[in-house]
Amino acid sequence: MTKSTVSAVSLILATLFLVSRFQASSSPSVPPAVQNPHQEIQKTLISTRPSNAAHAKTQSLNEVRVKALLAKTSFENAQQENDLSHENVKLLTQLPGVCFSELPGLPNSDANVNLAACQEPMPSARLTTAAPVLESLNPHAKAVEVLASTGDIDPHAELYAKNAFPSAQDCATCHKQLYEEWAMSSHAYAAISPMFHVFEQKINDLSQGTVGYFCLRCHAPVATTAGLPRDQSIVLGPKVFREGVTCIACHRVKSPYTKSNGERRIEPGDIHEPVYGSSDGAGNEVALKYAEFFKVKSSNESAAATSIHRQAIQFEEISESTFCASCHQVAVQPGIKLEVVWDQYRASPARREGTSCQDCHMGKVPGRAEGYTVGPAAVVNEKVVNPERKHSNHLFYGPGYPITHPGIFPFTSEADRWAVNEWLQFDWQSGWGTEPFENAVAAGQIRPYFPAVWQVADDRFDARQIVDKNITRIKYKKDLRRQVLENGSQLDGPFFNNDPHVGQALRLHYCLTNTNRGHNLPSGSLGAQPQVWMNVVLIGPDGGRLWESGYLDSAGDLADYHSPDVLNKVVPFDDQLFNLQTKFLTTNVKGTDREMYLPINVDIDQLPFLRPAPQPVTTINHPPLIRMEAHSLPPTASKQARYTIPGHLLQQPGTYRLTVRMRSRSHPVYFMQFCNATPEMMKAMVQEAVDFHVQSSIFEVR
Repeated sequence: MTKSTVSAVSLILATLFLVSRFQASSSPSVPPAVQNPHQEIQKTLISTRPSNAAHAKTQSLNEVRVKALLAKTSFENAQQENDLSHENVKLLTQLPGVCFSELPGLPNSDANVNLAACQEPMPSARLTTAAPVLESLNPHAKAVEVLASTGDIDPHAELYAKNAFPSAQDCATCHKQLYEEWAMSSHAYAAISPMFHVFEQKINDLSQGTVGYFCLRCHAPVATTAGLPRDQSIVLGPKVFREGVTCIACHRVKSPYTKSNGERRIEPGDIHEPVYGSSDGAGNEVALKYAEFFKVKSSNESAAATSIHRQAIQFEEISESTFCASCHQVAVQPGIKLEVVWDQYRASPARREGTSCQDCHMGKVPGRAEGYTVGPAAVVNEKVVNPERKHSNHLFYGPGYPITHPGIFPFTSEADRWAVNEWLQFDWQSGWGTEPFENAVAAGQIRPYFPAVWQVADDRFDARQIVDKNITRIKYKKDLRRQVLENGSQLDGPFFNNDPHVGQALRLHYCLTNTNRGHNLPSGSLGAQPQVWMNVVLIGPDGGRLWESGYLDSAGDLADYHSPDVLNKVVPFDDQLFNLQTKFLTTNVKGTDREMYLPINVDIDQLPFLRPAPQPVTTINHPPLIRMEAHSLPPTASKQARYTIPGHLLQQPGTYRLTVRMRSRSHPVYFMQFCNATPEMMKAMVQEAVDFHVQSSIFEVR
């Protein structure tokens, strides 16, 4: 073989090798580390406010499948029991990967539809072997049964967690008021938030798993410490896992970590182990000194009594703003800060004046440093301990709010009677458990489908009481959200730049001031891009709406360039929109900067990984090609919202009314769609937006 022949063969082999490498790198498949084997079950368990008709059909199919296979009942009996139509029977037989050809009582015409899934006959004897697998696919089975059947985690995990990481409900025995406040806080909501889960999954998918456990460190610190797999639905773990930033996430930390991106060590141990707080522990010492009077114990060896900590140790940093920094100042790869509250606070007037985060977010007035109330450190067996102690409100005032099922959150011990997935089957929006609804059911006026767990009317009545109580708590928190925003800002106006005359354009402006001296408006997780915008409406002399800015499209989005309705020219672009939302700008393979939902730029690499920045984050606060487009108001700063009302809208002399309101919500709808949020989640996000600084002004047009 000549030298030229060898060179040609080598070139061909090298080319084939490169082609195969390119094809492999171009493959759309996701590496195993990123795949979520429980994604479908997790969606079912986490999704909120399910559509009644579609959800009922899914429930019916799952109930029949499990009953027919596990109980070995005839399909005809199961069909009659659940009142399934012939159409639904066909849908059942089309379920992929399950063979129904040997089920007794199944009509041949329906069985034939499923023959493609039956590569070999499935005798009745094999039904028992298939039972654990099929049971794990049933989203209506109790969480503990799913765990036991799938073997995903240790079935003794709840017991281990109780011994190593006590639940907030254990603390509620003596600290009921603190528990009630915390139970409806954003800290408590951190791990159960459906928006967090779809966001976290999306960014892991986009970055090929580079993010890993990063987000869970802050949102589910106990679950992370206990080693819960990232792809495991958090509702299937012990109760303390889904309590988010629970009691021990702060009060079992004894070392100052400052900016460590959520990597704080939670000291393990049962309820008797020491806790760390702002006080000197005098109340705990008194309770233990007079243990017989208070009926308490500090070890399992003692007689029957209420378990308490054997020591309460003062930890100075828990009262300092630096304690909040490890989760509220977060830099992620590729070197950009998603949480910048600490940076804002560090440069703020509040820090120079000695005001801490706790003073505004845990004091007696939401959003203002006006001192604290007083109250007992604990109430043990109806006996008060240290009644004049400073009371730090554990609701942690802020603008965040829940969008999950009100039977699941806010937390309450009564709700533990049902598992999370059972609560998701309770259709509270259709009136289940209310007198009118249940009377109509009893009288036979309506015949709704009820899953097995909700067949008994008394159970629905009991569940409804829990839901109604939680809805009241959510409304109370919504009012506190309004107070926080109004206490931290001021809206002045309208100021007219010219006199209003018929047929002439009217120029005016409002002035919004951030009176919060601690951080920007808005602040918080800029990765979730919280929105604060102004909605202004002009009402004419006849009561008709003439002009508006800050309106929403059909999906509930603002009418900017992220709105599909604007891009499709269904809704006009709001060219006068006043929006304080911070966005990400990325420079891609070609072209100029563009707004992106997440700080992941398009790379020429087929699989974009989030790589560490080549320079420290502290240098320029962002990596090359990715930066923040900030619109928020710094502390004490003001910004004018300028508007021009076209003259052709002012055709009639008389009295006009300008109505204005500031609006706040946690996430834009387009971002939720990008993260694969459910329609119910997006609907709740829009409905629960809070309005503040609502006011009207009248003026004359001559």
